[in-house]
Amino acid sequence: MSTPETSGRTVPVNDLPERRAVSVDLTTPTSVLAIGAHPDDIEFCCGGTLAKWAASGAALHHLVITDGAKGTWDPHRDVVALVAQRQQEQRRAAALLGGGDVVFLERTDGELRNGVAERWDVSRWIRRIRPDVVLGHDPWRRYRLHPDHRHAGFIVTDAIVAARDPHYFADQGLAPHRPSALLLWEADEPNHVEDVSGHTETKVAALLAHESQFESTMGIEEGTSAGVDEFARRVHRQLAEHGALAGIAQGESFHLVTDM
Repeated sequence: MSTPETSGRTVPVNDLPERRAVSVDLTTPTSVLAIGAHPDDIEFCCGGTLAKWAASGAALHHLVITDGAKGTWDPHRDVVALVAQRQQEQRRAAALLGGGDVVFLERTDGELRNGVAERWDVSRWIRRIRPDVVLGHDPWRRYRLHPDHRHAGFIVTDAIVAARDPHYFADQGLAPHRPSALLLWEADEPNHVEDVSGHTETKVAALLAHESQFESTMGIEEGTSAGVDEFARRVHRQLAEHGALAGIAQGESFHLVTDM
C-alpha cells in the first residue's frame, strides 16, 4: 500500500525537541478505523478529524475495547444498565460524526491487558475492515495514569504488526493487511495536525451524546446549560492549542507513524 500523502505543508514547532516539523492533513482516506479504550475516547481525541474525513467521503469504523462499566462516580449505579447506556451513547456519537459501524469488544473496564486474546481480536478487525488509517491511544505517553489507555495503545500497535504478517493468527482465515498510517492521539511527541476547522461543533455534539459522562468526565452539572457551554469552550480551547502547533485555528494533534 502506498505511503499516505499529506498536504505537503510542514511547520516547525519551537516547543518540540529538535524543532521537528509538524505535517498537516493526510489525504482523505477511503476507510478509517478508530480504536478507543472506552466509549467517548474516540470523540475526545479524534472526533473532529473523523467528522472532516466522513464529510469528504471516508468510511468510518469505530472499535471500543472495554465495556465502560466503571464510568461513574455513583457507587450505587447499576453497572449493567450503565454499559447498555454507554453503548447507546457511543452509537449516537458515531452517527453524529458521520456514521459507520461500532464494535464493542466488552473487555472489563479498568482491567484491560495487552494479551494474546486482545491482540487476536483487534488484528481480526483490522484484517476484516482493511482500513487505510488506524487511530488509537499513544501508549508511550509519559505519566499516563489510566492503565486501560496504556494497554489499549499497545494492543493497537501490536495488533497492527500481527495483522500485516500472514503467520500471525493464521487461524482467522483472513488475508493480512497493512494500514498506510497510524495516528496516535494524546501524543507525547506530536508530529502531525489535522485541521478540523468547520467541524468543531460536530465534535462537541458527539461528545455531548455521552450524557452518562457529564458529571464524571466532562464536569457538567446535570441540567445546567452553563456547564454545557463551559465544556464546549474547553473543547474549543484545546483544539486551538493543538492547532497552534501548526499555525492553524482549530486542530487535533497526533503522532503519525507511516513506517509499518
